[in-house]
Amino acid sequence: MLKTNAAPKRLRWQRSKYSPLARQKDVFVAAGRFMFYLWWDGFVQNKSPKIKRRRARWLVKTILDLGPTFIKIGQALSTRADILPLEYVEELSTLQDSVPPFSPDEAIRLIELELGKPVYVLYRDFDPIPLAAASLGQVHKARLHTGEDVVVKVQRPGLQRLFDVDVKAVHKVLRFVEGYFPGSRKYDLEAIYQEFFKILYQEIDYIQEGKNADRFRENFKAYPGIVVPKVYWEYTSTKILTVEYKPGIKVDDRQSLLALGLDTKRLNQIGICCYLKQLLLDGFFQADPHPGNMAVSGDGRLIFYDFGMMGEVKSLAKDQMVRAFFAVLKKDTDEVLDTLMKMGLLEPVTDQMPVRRLISFLLDKFTEKPIDFQAFNEIKTELYLMFEQQPFRLPAQMTFILKSLTTLDGIARSLDPEYNLVAAAQPFVRSITVSQKGRAGAVGELARQAKELIVYRLNKPSRTEVWLRSFERRLEEGELKVRVRAVESERTLKRINLAIKSLIYACLAGFAFLAGAVLLVGKYNTLAMGVFVFAGVVFVILIHSLFVLKVKENLDNLAEK
Repeated sequence: MLKTNAAPKRLRWQRSKYSPLARQKDVFVAAGRFMFYLWWDGFVQNKSPKIKRRRARWLVKTILDLGPTFIKIGQALSTRADILPLEYVEELSTLQDSVPPFSPDEAIRLIELELGKPVYVLYRDFDPIPLAAASLGQVHKARLHTGEDVVVKVQRPGLQRLFDVDVKAVHKVLRFVEGYFPGSRKYDLEAIYQEFFKILYQEIDYIQEGKNADRFRENFKAYPGIVVPKVYWEYTSTKILTVEYKPGIKVDDRQSLLALGLDTKRLNQIGICCYLKQLLLDGFFQADPHPGNMAVSGDGRLIFYDFGMMGEVKSLAKDQMVRAFFAVLKKDTDEVLDTLMKMGLLEPVTDQMPVRRLISFLLDKFTEKPIDFQAFNEIKTELYLMFEQQPFRLPAQMTFILKSLTTLDGIARSLDPEYNLVAAAQPFVRSITVSQKGRAGAVGELARQAKELIVYRLNKPSRTEVWLRSFERRLEEGELKVRVRAVESERTLKRINLAIKSLIYACLAGFAFLAGAVLLVGKYNTLAMGVFVFAGVVFVILIHSLFVLKVKENLDNLAEK
């Protein structure tokens, strides 16, 4: 959430007379402009990182103008590196709720309407200036007549009406994309759409959020390092939520935490073990763990806020995640690959070698030490081939798991530059091994996997044995093959393709110029001017294409020396 003292300023989507038809028109115009920009960039062969970055920034600004629904969509898309280019992922990851607060009068009016009593009958004190504001609502500090300090979360007026319109508009855009862009169908956008709006509607039901908070608190009642504010049900409705006031330091504010003498490594352990328990034991996890939803108390405990966006993991997927987690700890490439395919995260393809090598590289390099992004240069060829095949995909539910894990990983690295997953997860593994023996279900699977991990560590084969076994298996499966990549031929073919396009542009410009001259002689001046303008545009594209061709030729000649 964004702290703000700015004066309220009504945006277009906040207006009471903003009709559903006008809203749909705004959504379609924004989507149409974006599609046109993408088409134009492809038509003029201008897909440079600079242009992608500019388009991504325009998209972020447009999303902010469109309001709550699209801010949430943009935040969800910021984790979809399998769908979007890197420039879009980076820009969308900076997307924060920057919506101004609504007026205190509106907030008080909604509280009194929902709870059926005047605000000062409900609360002894009520601060009209919000502590924080976001796209879905804002929070005010208050005090009950019994003396407890509380936080009152008030939903933004007209929010559900806006969602009802947006859900239809987004679905129409989605059907258009799937109808006219067949390549988009492999991403299962319909399932992602359904899962996203299901969770989004749950997020604006504050009674459901209160139930989620109670369930989460129950799951961690035996964990003193985790704090969950209490819900005051007599002051809660579908649009108003009153919870215990639990202030803390933002979880990613490393300097303030160090100034209080708190151990950031221990905080990382608490956070990682907490999320491993949520995903692998409880199957019930906070799907939006950004720094605004987590804080640290003065005595070093982790405080969780905001339980509107929660996800549940089915038992089958949970079993596979348990296997994947321990396979990562054991650095078992084959097991990781197998579980990723069973979970639906990897498409089975004929040649799994690039994917296998990438997984092996990641397990070897990054599970027990900080990430060194320069090390990716060692497998750049495999990365290129892997993304060319596009074997990765994300089922709808896994989108939110990935979003949680990537956000949590970013927080952990901001707290401790030397952070690594294996060290942070050790307390979780130890606790499972000691306390869960003989248990059934997912807990039993966790205990079995933990036991196997310990046995593996004690009887770990040498690197030579591991390599020989892997070599033998890959040889038997016929996976090993000689790959010859004619780089020079590829470069030549790309130049030929660009040269042919340039020739087409030249012919088109020449034909248009001659047609304009004929029309001018025939005294069709207006039509002739239009044709000349078209010829001029094509001529500019031709010059650009020739310039790109020359640059590529020079670069290729330089690379061949």
